[in-house]
Amino acid sequence: MDRMQCFGAWGVFVAAASLAACAAVPPPPPPMPAQQCVATPASWAIGRAATAETVERIRVDTGSGVARVLHPDEVVTMEYRFDRVNVKVNERNAIVGITCG
Repeated sequence: MDRMQCFGAWGVFVAAASLAACAAVPPPPPPMPAQQCVATPASWAIGRAATAETVERIRVDTGSGVARVLHPDEVVTMEYRFDRVNVKVNERNAIVGITCG
């Protein structure tokens, strides 16, 4: 094999390796938020009035950054947030459910 054939084969290898390095690499997943809601620790609040103090304690107990109170027939956004606790109340403002999102 003469030198030109050897360098030609080497050049093809280098070009192929370079192109492979340019292949699209998927971006890494976004990091999980520092505060992530866990609803179970706030189950003590079911049946209680949704006062500002109770809702704040629910927020803290669930590890959430944000709490929102959802009233019956209220229009709400449906995007999921790891750091949000939803406090569902009935028409008497009694807490009937606690979920994350």
